[in-house]
Amino acid sequence: MADEKGGPATDHPHGSTGDGAQEHDHMDNSLSYDEKESPRLEPITKIKTSASRQSRATSRRFSRASRGNAAAASDGSSTYSNDTDPLSPLENALSRADHDAEHQEAQEGIERVRTGATASSAWSRPPDFEVTFDSDSNGADPRHPRDWTMPYRIWAIFSVSYSTWVVILYSTSYTATLSGLMAEFDEPSETIVTLGVTTYLLGLAAGSLIVAPMSELFGRRPVYLLCLSVSTLLIIPCALASSLAEIIVVRFFGALFGAVMICNGAGTIADISTEDDRALYMSLWSIAPLNGPVTGPLIGGFVYQYLGWRWDNWLVLILTGAAVILMTTVRETYAPVLLKQKAAKRRKDEDDERYWCQYDSAKSTAQLMKVNLSRPFVLSFTEPILWFFNIWISVIYGILYLCFVAYPIVFEQERGWGPGETGLSFIGIGIGTMVAICLEPVWRKLINSHAKDPDTGRVAPEASACIMSIGAVLTPIGQLVFSWTCLPTTIHWAVPIAFGIPFGCGNTLCFIYGSNYLAGAYGYYAASALAGNAVMRSLFGATLPLAGPTMYAALTPQWAGTLLGLMEVVLIPIPIIFYRYGERIRARSTVIRQMREEQAKNDRKRARLAAKQLREAGGGGGAAPETVVVNNEGGQETGEAGVANGKSTTAVTENRDVEKAAE
Repeated sequence: MADEKGGPATDHPHGSTGDGAQEHDHMDNSLSYDEKESPRLEPITKIKTSASRQSRATSRRFSRASRGNAAAASDGSSTYSNDTDPLSPLENALSRADHDAEHQEAQEGIERVRTGATASSAWSRPPDFEVTFDSDSNGADPRHPRDWTMPYRIWAIFSVSYSTWVVILYSTSYTATLSGLMAEFDEPSETIVTLGVTTYLLGLAAGSLIVAPMSELFGRRPVYLLCLSVSTLLIIPCALASSLAEIIVVRFFGALFGAVMICNGAGTIADISTEDDRALYMSLWSIAPLNGPVTGPLIGGFVYQYLGWRWDNWLVLILTGAAVILMTTVRETYAPVLLKQKAAKRRKDEDDERYWCQYDSAKSTAQLMKVNLSRPFVLSFTEPILWFFNIWISVIYGILYLCFVAYPIVFEQERGWGPGETGLSFIGIGIGTMVAICLEPVWRKLINSHAKDPDTGRVAPEASACIMSIGAVLTPIGQLVFSWTCLPTTIHWAVPIAFGIPFGCGNTLCFIYGSNYLAGAYGYYAASALAGNAVMRSLFGATLPLAGPTMYAALTPQWAGTLLGLMEVVLIPIPIIFYRYGERIRARSTVIRQMREEQAKNDRKRARLAAKQLREAGGGGGAAPETVVVNNEGGQETGEAGVANGKSTTAVTENRDVEKAAE
């Protein structure tokens, strides 16, 4: 039965040489068998003796469990995209709720070499007492999130998607009420009132770092319910506020807790999806969150126009309360926590401390917080790849949020529309977002048309850069044409709104496939790379709208929009350069080079350990070794063993790396 992943990588997603060394501090140099946090090993064949044939059923049971654990833990977490799912690196990284899980890289089935002499003493964790998900006659375990019924999984996707949408919607619905807040609190500066957007986005950024590691310790469900409930309650002070400062401050803390949906939502989708249906589930889930910024001013505008600005908060309170109720119906999906709970229950029920699961050795809360708060920034400031990607994606994200200030200026102030009708002007961006999502099969085919890496058989991360380049071109086209058709009012309103379509489509492609490139390039550092990128773009999204009112007043909407569009034009070469030279750039990365060296070193260590134990098992006078499998993905038997003159003889077929290491 396939086990669930504890992470290797989005984020999210998950630095320098010194920081990278900390990534491996927890790895035992002796590389004892029960370590679960080392990178993927190259295939080593199965070794079989006559004794092992008698225990084939047992060995295959362990092999299935181990391979299932690995598949769930990685699902394509290589640094290359999967042929059938180009977004697998991003989906993988997003599924890790904490950065410490980055090192629980896929470790495909390693079955212990056991003899009569070593079965009871060689291993600190007896394989017979490992707790995994069980399989029924159909090979499924109803307790495993990936074996839930299809209707219930669809319900879970809807619940998580809806809840994430509400949190994001609240970030922009506020912009529809700016004029009402200025009048209510006698605040002449629109920039000051816009601080409510700034503090909310800052809260989402901070919350993504602080709340993320909690799910590894306590599971997703309790963290969802607690944080979402607190976020819901913090809407009440905003609705009843007697001062603007109160709203600005409380929105920060509300977003801090609401960020639980941002940093864990995609992870839940990955928890319940398999390799075959993950792309579909991710697409279904992403529809609501990606349209959250657009639907915010649309809904908020009509509510403010007919009910007033306070009802904008009351409506979100109702929507968020419904989200809390929906999330109570979603069971725990984080398999590492489920297995730890199952192992603890087994130890208690049977009064036997030997029961264990591969996720028992979790780091402390303090360690997780230290890693989550430090590593993304170290990577962001030391990795040239992230310098360019963070600037590019952050500028695009900041300009998107600047639109929520610019559109009301154009349509409400210049064209005389009401707040509700102004919200409808964002439909173009929303349509563009949906176009980008619905064309996923086209983007997939385009990515998989690239040459495969000879070592992995998969397309390189640079294949995603071709889609990024398309998005990088579409975004300024939409921005520039909108700028010069939004005014004068003699130009029909449908023209500028229509050019929100390429703008929205380009933005979505840049966000999704830019993040996918980082996830593919940084492997089990991906969550840190994505987290740093998320914080950086949130800072841009939080601060650029503050300049909107002044800039549009000083330059006029046409020239202000042109300036922003030209900024996007200047950044077009970034994805194109990475498409052409990305492989060479990655080869020069200190962190990526260190990651590869560490992976090779650990492969050699494990190979030496396996070879040593095979020699000991073959000549130690005990029972013949049963089975050893190290990342034999096909599960095929490639070695034969015989017994001659009362001694075990083993024919071993290994790959070249193992032969070299064993020497």
